[in-house]
Amino acid sequence: MSIKRSLTISFITAALGISLVTGGTFAYFSDTEEAGSTFAAGLLDLGINKETIIKIDNLVPGDTVSGDFELTNDGTVNMKEVNLYSSYEVIDNGENNDGDDLGNHILVEFVHHVSGEENVLFKKKLSELMDNPTKILENFNLENNTRKFSVRFSFLNSEGTQNHFQEDSLELTWKFEAIQRDGKENSQ
Repeated sequence: MSIKRSLTISFITAALGISLVTGGTFAYFSDTEEAGSTFAAGLLDLGINKETIIKIDNLVPGDTVSGDFELTNDGTVNMKEVNLYSSYEVIDNGENNDGDDLGNHILVEFVHHVSGEENVLFKKKLSELMDNPTKILENFNLENNTRKFSVRFSFLNSEGTQNHFQEDSLELTWKFEAIQRDGKENSQ
């Protein structure tokens, strides 16, 4: 055997030995596991049992009329608060009102019924509620998901002539806005 051939065989044998040692060095056991998570957002759903709380016809100064309604928490999360947004439009059908707002002559008494008792939340003129959000509930939880309310509208008698309001109408819109509970940090 020639030296060249002997060196080549030695080199190949050494390379094979190194590759076996190196290949064995990178051999290892492995195992994998997989875990997942599910995220589902809650539902904030405020319900009301009426489209029209009260319809008033032929109202005259000194009259008071009442209406009842219920708000419900129909969602899956607790509500931090519920706010009332009030707006209205006066339709002047009779004499010119000369800037006298009918909303200044309508007193609203908003009542929350709790455990058979009346809790007056506010007593304000309709004009004072205009564009002035008012909190009517705090902590509206799923466990107690129905709240009962009454509202009383009184046409204030100014002891003077109010003839300019004859045949006028007022279109009232109340929007109830629920705010979600505060977020919670869950440390495990």
